[in-house]
Amino acid sequence: MNEEYRRTRRRRIVETVQVVDTMTEAVIGHLGNLSETGMMLIASAPLVDDALYQLRFNLRDAPQHASPIEVGAHLLWQDRASVPGQTWTGFRFIAMPEDGMQHLRQWLDSPGASYE
Repeated sequence: MNEEYRRTRRRRIVETVQVVDTMTEAVIGHLGNLSETGMMLIASAPLVDDALYQLRFNLRDAPQHASPIEVGAHLLWQDRASVPGQTWTGFRFIAMPEDGMQHLRQWLDSPGASYE
């Protein structure tokens, strides 16, 4: 039996939410799920194990918000996906402006959410 010990709930992402590396302004993939403390990214660009990234994404269905969220994130793990050229990647957030955190919390708590 596989038991989960995650500390925070993760909201599934239904629509495609692209994630941009703010250092290069390149789209590096799209969100798979999201929590207050991190995210799973389906990466379409090569990423470096154990590296730090500055990322940006826009939660379009967030209540009363349309501005992007910017985060500093640590790449914790990578695993090949079944689609060639894609990898599943896990990030832990290490920095986020307070307004971004409030925006994220409102989005996580909004109606119609599905959690993993």
